[in-house]
Amino acid sequence: MTDTTALDAAHAAMEANPQDDAVRLRFFERLADCELFLLLAEEAHGENISPELFDVADGRFVLAFDRHDRLAQFADRPVPYVALSGRVLSSMLAGQGIGLGLNLEVAPSSMLIPTEALGWLATTLEHTPEEVQQRLAEFLPPKGLPDDLLKALDAKLATAVGLAEAAFLVGTKTEEGGMGHLLGFVGAVEGAEPALAKAASEALTFSGVEAGAMDVGFFGPHDIASAALARVGLRFDLPQPEARIIEQVTPGSDPDRPPILK
Repeated sequence: MTDTTALDAAHAAMEANPQDDAVRLRFFERLADCELFLLLAEEAHGENISPELFDVADGRFVLAFDRHDRLAQFADRPVPYVALSGRVLSSMLAGQGIGLGLNLEVAPSSMLIPTEALGWLATTLEHTPEEVQQRLAEFLPPKGLPDDLLKALDAKLATAVGLAEAAFLVGTKTEEGGMGHLLGFVGAVEGAEPALAKAASEALTFSGVEAGAMDVGFFGPHDIASAALARVGLRFDLPQPEARIIEQVTPGSDPDRPPILK
């Protein structure tokens, strides 16, 4: 299997820069966001799952793979499994004294992640942004934000399929003269605001930027503020789900396909 996944790339960057906290944070962010295929001891029964446990010198581990074909290559036989996100798996294993064997023997990102690291990831992902109110006087072009944050936002928002039309990163000035930054979501789906705010918060956390460096706001597509955001902001287009068009053809209406007579 030669195709490099996002997790492979993040792992390679971490291995090449073992002392760089930023690249290590990006690896854990990719781990949290990606879908993992967890090897089970038996078929799942509803929401009840029994992961296969392996005891090695470094402790007890479950095995998960970031592609189904990697799981199949490792097992070399039909095995039960369940697909879940890295964030769900880390939360499930936190405090259990169980680590994660990731892509063992079948990928360049093969590694053992100890239980302490999974606990840290689960705790980090529990953080939620605080809601505050402030009156903004002006939107400005964004300045001074590190490239790591911009890359983290781009990667994080790419996973928010269909939750909003777009997002704009701008500088802000309050009525009292305070300066800051805002990520403004335009056309967010009703009820998606908490998930989008958390995604932006995680982008800050995993890029190593202080949480106070950016606020998050939500605006309607036809709001005056949305036009101002578009004029001066750095735009992030969120992926949209593919529209499924079902065309119903009346029998006999296509000259190349005459109706079937029974």
